[in-house]
Amino acid sequence: MKNLFGTDGLRGIYGDDLTDELAYRLGLALGELYGPSLFVVGHDTRESAEPLQKAIVKGLLEKGAKVKLAGVLPTPAVAMITKILNCFGIVISASHNPYQYNGIKILRFGFKLPDEEERKIELVMETVSAGVEKGFAEFDPHLRELYIEALLKSFHGLDLSGLRIAVDLANGAAIMTTPEVLNALGANVTCFSKEPNGKNINENCGSQHPEFLAQHMKGFDLGILHDGDADRCILLGENAEEIHGDKIMGVVAIQMKREGRLRNDMVVATIMSNKGLEDYLLDRGIKLTRVKVGDRYVLEGMQRFGASFGGERSGHIIFLDRSTTGDGLITALEFLRLMLSMNRAAAELSREVEDYPQLLLNVPVEDKSVAEHPALKREIEKYLGRFRIVVRASGTERLVRVMVEGKDETEVKKVAEELCGLISELDRG
Repeated sequence: MKNLFGTDGLRGIYGDDLTDELAYRLGLALGELYGPSLFVVGHDTRESAEPLQKAIVKGLLEKGAKVKLAGVLPTPAVAMITKILNCFGIVISASHNPYQYNGIKILRFGFKLPDEEERKIELVMETVSAGVEKGFAEFDPHLRELYIEALLKSFHGLDLSGLRIAVDLANGAAIMTTPEVLNALGANVTCFSKEPNGKNINENCGSQHPEFLAQHMKGFDLGILHDGDADRCILLGENAEEIHGDKIMGVVAIQMKREGRLRNDMVVATIMSNKGLEDYLLDRGIKLTRVKVGDRYVLEGMQRFGASFGGERSGHIIFLDRSTTGDGLITALEFLRLMLSMNRAAAELSREVEDYPQLLLNVPVEDKSVAEHPALKREIEKYLGRFRIVVRASGTERLVRVMVEGKDETEVKKVAEELCGLISELDRG
């Protein structure tokens, strides 16, 4: 069996790379390894979520597991619930990907399982046999309340009265949590992309498509954009300008340092974060440490270096003193705290962090290993020094991602397009 787990659990096109049979065998393996443990299962709004849940729960029950079904719920909500209840969690979601994709993430006590444990699960999936249903499963509507109450307690004293906030829910899992929390804190909330139909998750909306909410920002103080499972957050200022993860991390890190929350005066980011963020933090006595792309690697870096804060330009940001994983709602609430405490508008805060010209392009490929082709590496070496270049295979899609960063926007575009053309040529053979 090939390695099934990627950087973010099992991920693939439903019915192709990811099937009900695979989910069933995963359920059997988890039940075989972890016996009568409690599993909390949540999912996003994709049409494939229900059949995948049915399959994985069937396997769990045949091995005697206890299962609580949370229904539609963000990944970070399930993570927090598993920490509160000291149990396992399963999230059926493909995050920011189109509806044709889905995925299965395994959590324990708030954290994703380490690589070596995922390998062990894969080995058991190869040999595990069916059982006789002896566990039990039930829908528990109170699980959602556990998460909402925990967040409101964590942000006790935050008063959003008078703020007009637009929220793009990406037709995803955030419909169950973000509006309720913001309303409870006193905000005047208007929601967009709030009617999932199984196929419209992330479709021309949410954090992947900020241009949609940008058309509706007149009269709002802040725009909040989630992805399908609400672990990401991108913001829009009052004039509809995008405030991505680098800008959020920059200004929030300064606030955390003032509050004594920024352990070791360090922010952990990935190789995709802009050098503008790095320079901004360095000027204020904060070190930026880079890791590989993926929230898993950000968290590992935070734990390794003793940091309490880190994240990705894509808006997946981890506040380790508040949660064990990236949480788009927590990110939004932290930024709102900053706006109120500094009495400054979102756009004004955003402008503090300079963004050097950077272009990220995706190249569809048949063979993702082309990202490591010697000819491509030789071409990249020609540009090093004048540009910061990152070429990597996507962990979830058949794409090679090309990021080029430099001081001149025209030259950045030219180099990025040349590299994309070479990748396509090499992929065709």
